[in-house]
Amino acid sequence: MKAFGHLRATRLDESDALVEFDIPVPEPGPRDVVVEISAVSVNPVDTKLRSLAPPDGQPRVLGYDAVGRVAAAGGQVRGFRAGDRVFYSGSAQHNGSNARFQAVDERVIARAPESLTDVEAAALPLTALTAWELLFERLGLRLGEMDNQDAILIIGGAGGVGSILTQIARRLTGLTVIVTASRPETVEWCQSMGAHHVINHRRPLDQELKRIGIPQVRYVAGLNGTGQHRDAIVQALAPMGALAMIDDPGEFDIMPFKRKSLSVHWEYMFARPMFQTPDMAVQGRILAQVASLVDAGLLKTTLHSEGGAITLENLKKAHALMESGKGIGKMVLSGF
Repeated sequence: MKAFGHLRATRLDESDALVEFDIPVPEPGPRDVVVEISAVSVNPVDTKLRSLAPPDGQPRVLGYDAVGRVAAAGGQVRGFRAGDRVFYSGSAQHNGSNARFQAVDERVIARAPESLTDVEAAALPLTALTAWELLFERLGLRLGEMDNQDAILIIGGAGGVGSILTQIARRLTGLTVIVTASRPETVEWCQSMGAHHVINHRRPLDQELKRIGIPQVRYVAGLNGTGQHRDAIVQALAPMGALAMIDDPGEFDIMPFKRKSLSVHWEYMFARPMFQTPDMAVQGRILAQVASLVDAGLLKTTLHSEGGAITLENLKKAHALMESGKGIGKMVLSGF
């Protein structure tokens, strides 16, 4: 079958940064389903993995978001059957979704939202899981507790995670949602996702918060640039507040957080499937809940642009957009 990925660690300007190759259609493991892929989205993790050599020297298929239909199921699969339309972000334990067919553990998938097209649904899985775990597990917010009087600052509101995190925080908690953006088009996008306030991350964040009359917040979500904003985050967080981040600062000294008794958390949505945790099936249940909320009209797709068919050239363009840092929402490719 046709698949796209890489053979070695590469930069995008190298001729073999992404390559097309033929690999066998996967056979499902006992708890796997094999999905015929119809749409995929591209995430920063795709570009990060492309810059690392495949661990076993074999071609690595990239891609960690997909929508498709179940084509086959392993002997221990009970929740899905052939023909079911599903969406998921997968895991590093299987080849990625940039292929005609993909094997994926049934515990990390869910039926796709009925109200969305395949393209619209493919924008959601990885970012929705990340946002949900960050908000309700790392930061400890309670789903549906709408009388919460605190505020959250989301650094990097226009990206994929920021777009769905803004919606979840606005619709499912009582938090005042403050996000950062610096361009007119990203400010407009963040407002469309439901942000109460948009401030500029090119200026000191603590000063920007004072400007809107909210000098301190209880929670901060560091989605990008967390390291460069560390001192402002310490100033902006109220005592006993919490920071949860997903990006990769080269160094991050947490000692300045001690004086206010602040907590610091990492969110990495691949941790459950990577370590095969006993509660791994939580991810499938989260996606099922997200699908229900979408179909109920409480959440919406974060699709911003369609990148055309799933081809080598279009995947390169999507990787370039990710690496530019100027992406808004999600880009989705569909069809082979």
